[in-house]
Amino acid sequence: FVAVNHLEAHLYASFLEEPDLELPLVVLLVSGGHTMLVLMEDHGRYRLLGSTLDDAAGEAYDKVARYLGLGYPGGPAIDALAMDGDPTAYAYPRSMVQENPATLSDDRRYAFSFSGLKTAVVNHVRNEPDAATADVAASFQEAVVDALVTKARWAVEATGAKGACLGGGVAANSRLRERFLDMCTDTGVRAFLPSRALCTDNAAMVAAAGWWRLRSDGPSPLDVGADPNLSLPLLD
Repeated sequence: FVAVNHLEAHLYASFLEEPDLELPLVVLLVSGGHTMLVLMEDHGRYRLLGSTLDDAAGEAYDKVARYLGLGYPGGPAIDALAMDGDPTAYAYPRSMVQENPATLSDDRRYAFSFSGLKTAVVNHVRNEPDAATADVAASFQEAVVDALVTKARWAVEATGAKGACLGGGVAANSRLRERFLDMCTDTGVRAFLPSRALCTDNAAMVAAAGWWRLRSDGPSPLDVGADPNLSLPLLD
């Protein structure tokens, strides 16, 4: 028996298709409940670089999609609609990405914030009800992806990581995948993206994480319980 951390399993989804990932890796984990940048120094050794200060990226997608009447889950709906829209139509805010990263405090350099973006979109649509929904979706998505990829780039450049890895349900987003690959090409590091089928919750990623945990720590105690709020095991 091996107890598996759900977030760690999302990270290991990439190892299913790329077993020879070079470490250290900058990992961008993006889902409905979490948005974080992590430096994976070795198997089981994770150093948190930054996380969201409010809404997770996937949560912002869901809230904006619900306001636009696109249903749930919001990520795939906005992704599909955005393909017909203009991502430059509306200049929605990008929190903490306009500055030089050197001028930001350590606790904000790799931090994310999507609550203000969500509010800006809602207020815009409320005040301009004739705004093209596809343009709103594309512009919102571009703002989210800008923030995610910009911070990931900063982390890659600052840490000297050998690669960058994308994980979590939002990793299936087509625009995020495109921009993430471009960022890795620009910075000269290898990009590791799981197939879209492995981005959402699946048993294969759990098995992959469990295999590595068994190798490093051995079997888990049989009395271990489930913890829905368990975070990624981080180094101090």
